[in-house]
Amino acid sequence: MINEKRLLDTFLEYVQIDSETKNEKAMCDRVKADLEALGFEVQTDKAGEGFDSNGYNVHAYMPGELGGEPTIFSAHLDTVKPGNGIKPIITDGVVHTDGSTILAGDDKCGVAAIMEAVKIIKENNIPCRNTEILFSIGEEGGMNGIKNMDWSMIKGKEAIVLDSSGDVGKVITCGPGQIKIFATIIGKTSHAGLAPENGISAIQVAAKGIANMNLLRIDEETTCNIGTIKAEFATNIVPDKCEFIAEVRSRNLDKLNAQAAHIKDCLQAACDEMGATLECELKTNYVSFNVPEEDDLVQRIKSSCGRLGYHFHTAKGGGGSDLNVMALQGVKGVVLGVGMTKVHTTEESIKIDDLNKTALLCLDLMTH
Repeated sequence: MINEKRLLDTFLEYVQIDSETKNEKAMCDRVKADLEALGFEVQTDKAGEGFDSNGYNVHAYMPGELGGEPTIFSAHLDTVKPGNGIKPIITDGVVHTDGSTILAGDDKCGVAAIMEAVKIIKENNIPCRNTEILFSIGEEGGMNGIKNMDWSMIKGKEAIVLDSSGDVGKVITCGPGQIKIFATIIGKTSHAGLAPENGISAIQVAAKGIANMNLLRIDEETTCNIGTIKAEFATNIVPDKCEFIAEVRSRNLDKLNAQAAHIKDCLQAACDEMGATLECELKTNYVSFNVPEEDDLVQRIKSSCGRLGYHFHTAKGGGGSDLNVMALQGVKGVVLGVGMTKVHTTEESIKIDDLNKTALLCLDLMTH
């Protein structure tokens, strides 16, 4: 029922619009114009000003004869690097690049699929549910577009976010929260050759603290990783400052907080033992979400997959998405697989068939 040629053409056009994070304006302008051409009254905000981006979030509302609580269909407009000058290539029904850039299927396949579903509804006057369309910026690198969004635009309290690899029919019903740990260890400088005993090595303190930490895979719900240790001094100087950045992720809020506290406690204990000072900030980047399989939203998606002949299956997420930030606003939701593979790499690709399937799933969910 969708226009497969138009959908593919739209996707190919979208991926060729440069929109690396913080430089999304051209893509924002394009989808805004596309929605307005369909008769939508489009709302935008000033989210980009909150994180030095030239872009903005794009929102439209489609009231439907079928009524019901509004469902937000969402995808993000920005891409990771290298995402400029993308030239898509089609080989045996698969869209990819020459390997010099990403493809930007993450997440422009979601954007194109939502847009095609809406076009079909508008062109054919198909009765639909109350539907919201939200195209966000700044998802890559911390969901900053959603964090800075004008929430007065939003009506609904449930969301379907099209932003996962995996087959169409995959439904991520839970995802982890994340806490980042920013710590600075302050020791005492001294000449390392003449009087090292008079110094307190911030590097040594950090090493002692790290040696006592539980890291990497903590349990099936929780991970923890140190990403940065920075202390740049000459070898004849006892370093008096060491910077430390780590993250904790968990689908369980109590475990998330406990693991973050464990990291801080290990650093504090090492500082106390060796006479150093700890400056530490625990920053909650986003919270977890968890929707039971028996929930009405999940069951609606299951029914749609059944009608379309897709293999419905639920999964647990390991990364963050805009949905994690929506959860802070009381929005219940799931993340859908859209068929993209090897995202964030120059080997990224998507099958045209999966692009079509994703648009059909959006259309079915909007009209049932």
